[in-house]
Amino acid sequence: MAQFSANPQRFDPYKNFKFRVKWDGRFVAGISKVGALKRTTEMVEHREGGDPSTVRKSPGQSKYEAITLERGVTHDPEFEKWANKVWNFGSGLGSEVSLKDFRKDIIIEMYNEAGQLALAYKVFRCWVSEYQAMPELDASANAVAIQTIKLENEGWERDYEVTEPTEPEFTEPEG
Repeated sequence: MAQFSANPQRFDPYKNFKFRVKWDGRFVAGISKVGALKRTTEMVEHREGGDPSTVRKSPGQSKYEAITLERGVTHDPEFEKWANKVWNFGSGLGSEVSLKDFRKDIIIEMYNEAGQLALAYKVFRCWVSEYQAMPELDASANAVAIQTIKLENEGWERDYEVTEPTEPEFTEPEG
């Protein structure tokens, strides 16, 4: 039986709470939630006149769903700076949009429980289609203020250069 794992002792799937997001060559601070990476391929039905009365099915167009990123409101302007490239209220007439550099490629990294990089996905030609600068404010609430961006994208792929790490073995201290 072929062994495909660099870590044959790991039987558990990775958890969803250790991750980082990178764009412009640096990690973005404080991201607490990343939406799912989802691709849908439409199905095309067709039939040939001489065939029996059955329908054939083949793949049609594929589309990639938008990815939502959430983080607590801080002074870090990264979400807002990117969102402002698509629409900036404060700029003058005719310069509200920066089509030159409003798209970015991002990297989503997932880590194992030991903090080792386990998986990475590259997401291509992202741009901000929705930006929530501040949530609804409520003096009676007890919650973190969350800001959100929604990233349209033109596809993603797994980075196969990221291989499964050999997890550390912790030993009992002597004594």
